[in-house]
Amino acid sequence: MSGGASVPIKLTATMSKGGIAQYECQQLESAMEKELAQLLATASKTEHNQVKKNFEGFQKLFRSLLQRKGPSVEWEKIQKAPEDSIQPYDKIERRGLPNDISSLLSKLVVVKLNGGLGTSMGCKGPKSLISVRNENTFLDLTVLQIEHLNRTYDADVPLVLMNSFNTDEDTKKILQKYNHYAVKIHTFNQSRYPRINRESMLPVATDNSSTGFNAEAWYPPGHGDIYASFYNSGLLDIFLEQGKEYMFVSNIDNLGATVDLNILHHLLNPPSGRQCEFVMEVTDKTRADVKGGTLIQYDGKLRLLEIAQVPKAHVDEFKSVTKFKIFNTNNLWISLTAISRLQHQNAIDMEIILNPKTLDDGLNVIQLETAVGAAIKCFENALGVNVPRSRFLPVKTTSDLMLVMSNLYSLNAGSLTMSVKREFRTVPLVKLGSSFTKVQDYLTRLESIPDIIELDHLTVSGDVTFGKHVVLKGTVIIIANHGDRIDIPPGAILENKIVSGNLRILDH
Repeated sequence: MSGGASVPIKLTATMSKGGIAQYECQQLESAMEKELAQLLATASKTEHNQVKKNFEGFQKLFRSLLQRKGPSVEWEKIQKAPEDSIQPYDKIERRGLPNDISSLLSKLVVVKLNGGLGTSMGCKGPKSLISVRNENTFLDLTVLQIEHLNRTYDADVPLVLMNSFNTDEDTKKILQKYNHYAVKIHTFNQSRYPRINRESMLPVATDNSSTGFNAEAWYPPGHGDIYASFYNSGLLDIFLEQGKEYMFVSNIDNLGATVDLNILHHLLNPPSGRQCEFVMEVTDKTRADVKGGTLIQYDGKLRLLEIAQVPKAHVDEFKSVTKFKIFNTNNLWISLTAISRLQHQNAIDMEIILNPKTLDDGLNVIQLETAVGAAIKCFENALGVNVPRSRFLPVKTTSDLMLVMSNLYSLNAGSLTMSVKREFRTVPLVKLGSSFTKVQDYLTRLESIPDIIELDHLTVSGDVTFGKHVVLKGTVIIIANHGDRIDIPPGAILENKIVSGNLRILDH
């Protein structure tokens, strides 16, 4: 815990009253400044400047938190985004592509958000190093995609990984395996911010030196940090000098987020002649996406509305698939010149996400985070593009993993495409129970991935295993109650079936 003076203030109680009294703000800000100065003094000479920049970003967020009064949006002021501000993808596609694709790609940088760990799926290390298809990891597939693009069009699109202090070392170790690929790979680190004690509102860290570094006391502050970190890394200036104009940003675990030449062409050759500085890919909301952020019109600007900003009384309205029909895929196209301008002006403003955590020792802390898409309101002539669902293929759980590992998709040059054998282009809804949460458990329970070409819905709960060459069709529900076990035999075909109770296949 921090050695500084504890300020008698509780975040939840105070914030719920619509802000913090001015004298308390000054007290807290002064105490935080003192603590950060002490932490900065423990940084090594080589890290000093970087840590100082990190702390400046953190203080800006902390100050915004203290000054915040009431909700970040007033529900009554929310307006539906104008039709022309969210373009259908097929309208952009109909424009066609120029003959010289290479010149389009010469203006592009691809950035993958690579700060996450695979802990939610029971894995250690960077999530991007989890095998997802034919022994290929998320990172392998990403590199293969960019290499294919560069070789096909004689281009030189660079791949940039935004790592965190959690993933940087392991990722860099693996990068040498791509030395012979036709891809230049760059990395930079997102900031490292101090976790705040929920009671004292001060950092829990006591040391910021490499030798005394305690990872639990620090956190990467969400992907909204990309603007400052990319700028501070020096890479932004390097790419601008090379004539690059746009970066395509996406989560590394979204296997549908490939470079789209139609959107790139639309940005570089706008039909109106007016440059668009920010494109957010959105797609139609289904009942599985009701919590996803959506685009709205607010104070005359296109803006991202997240569920965390919605007043409790309106949450059901927000989740409605009839009122808010689209959601943010986090595939973003952003002008590099605009980022540089806004960073110089200190004009990128994003809503703060309060993320409460409990440390291993039971201490309650909070993290101040931001989301990359929330900056859309800061850019000129921002646009939403309603893309096909195939561009949103995230792997957050083993249920998602089953989909991308199955025969539902075929793999070609690092990209997954849905099988032509699938009659309906919708993705099946798969819900695997807690026995499948960890990748290792999931793999031991499946002798081979079932055939799901004709599957609509799968729910599995309890102690269930699948033999080889199982076929699932329609709606299949398999429930093993506590103490029961169900072994689906090899070659079984389950179509519109509910399986429950005990089903054991024993060797003799």
